[in-house]
Amino acid sequence: MIMDVVIYHNPSCGTSRNTLALIRHAGIEPTVIDYLSTPPGREELAAMIRGAGLTVREAVRENGTPYAELGLEDPALSDDQLLTAMLDHPILINRPFVVTPIGTRLARPSEAVLDILPADAFMGPFVKEDGEAVLDENGRRLV
Repeated sequence: MIMDVVIYHNPSCGTSRNTLALIRHAGIEPTVIDYLSTPPGREELAAMIRGAGLTVREAVRENGTPYAELGLEDPALSDDQLLTAMLDHPILINRPFVVTPIGTRLARPSEAVLDILPADAFMGPFVKEDGEAVLDENGRRLV
């Protein structure tokens, strides 16, 4: 299948790996961007967050990041301040963001990516790394 898909990926993240595998299971080879080494620009990041229907705060990753040390829990911080922190410390960008012509999603859980991939693209079952079945033998969504 030919479809322009971009995934902002962290190969050490199981959710990101499962999302990438689901995209490939649809017969799509996406553009894979290791966002930790090549973070998106400010406008691109803001557009992805808006496109996914999230607030900037909802797109900030807390666990395993300098979130607390940077005082990012402060509700008085503006979206601009949060975006600056995310760009200065890309580990703060929640992952994986996926952008397709159908839409943008923060694929948490990984099966959220199914909302923005062609439904008829899947042939056969898909099981996540942890053994959770996502697609049945006919490629239909289970979760």
